[in-house]
Amino acid sequence: MDLKNRLSEIAETASTEFANTHSMEELETLRVTYLGKKGKLTQVLKGMKDLSAEERPVIGQLGNKVRDEITSQLSEKKALLEKAALDKRLSEETIDVTLPGVKPKKGQGHVITQIMEEIEDLFLGMGYQIVEGNEVEEDYYNFERVNLPKNHPARDMQDTFYITNEVLMRTHTSPVQARALETHDFSKGPLKMISPGKVYRRDTDDATHSHQFHQIEGLVIDKHITMADLKGALEALAKKMFGEDREIRLRPSYFPFTEPSVEVDVSCFKCGGAGCSVCKQTGWIEILGAGMTHPEVLRMSGVDPEVYGGFAFGMGPDRIAMLKYGVEDIRNFYLNDQRFLEQFKVKG
Repeated sequence: MDLKNRLSEIAETASTEFANTHSMEELETLRVTYLGKKGKLTQVLKGMKDLSAEERPVIGQLGNKVRDEITSQLSEKKALLEKAALDKRLSEETIDVTLPGVKPKKGQGHVITQIMEEIEDLFLGMGYQIVEGNEVEEDYYNFERVNLPKNHPARDMQDTFYITNEVLMRTHTSPVQARALETHDFSKGPLKMISPGKVYRRDTDDATHSHQFHQIEGLVIDKHITMADLKGALEALAKKMFGEDREIRLRPSYFPFTEPSVEVDVSCFKCGGAGCSVCKQTGWIEILGAGMTHPEVLRMSGVDPEVYGGFAFGMGPDRIAMLKYGVEDIRNFYLNDQRFLEQFKVKG
């Protein structure tokens, strides 16, 4: 059979096989069969070396025409197979809108966030405002304005991370109170505020200490404020966080920014005051420190201590969460272990 007839036969056979192809794999096999380096068309055209000079251009032109036809048919068939595959996939993946929906899993706030929000809600209900401040603070506001001058020994308990000699990571949220005091207009009413946020101290991390933790401090300044007002606010806090049958007691203590100062204990919520391992057999658990605002703190803020007085208190939401939920290691709050955090479900 001469080359011309063989080329015509290849074109006819290829066209028939393309029409009967139903998959991309079969199509690729045909492409290699006809157009590959060892394909039928290539093998036929190799015989051109034996043709005369007059026959070669004719067979070469016919060979190119057959190659173009096969390539065109391949492209058309490929497009048809791809469209059929897409139509099938769309048909199979059609969403049945009549099926019941899948309710997405609802997230929740971190247990420390939940505790802080409970405390904030309580004091908002008692007419306090929430005031936040910078975590990077001046030494002057962090220490000196709360009656802790340079070289004061009480600073040792609040060693922190210094950025410069006069700029540091705050050790408590007291600087927020100092700044609020110097800007508050008492002609418009008393100052009643709480200041929540993160604080930093150069502590060695262990089961009960962390270099970063949370704090909420409260401050009330007005005329005729007494220790009874402080006790009433703290009793409301204890009942909110630990149960309505809780009682508190105040023990004398020392803080540079309050005078007199007290440690505040709550009656044990596990044993009811009878004595257990949680309260170390005393019936009481220490939860925070408080006291009447030191006259010098008021004076440094431009407030006359002969006219105005008040009280301040500070608590650690991390410690309250540990006590409330029986968590023995503060580091568990910061490991982001979902199995641990999911135990503390949002109320309501």
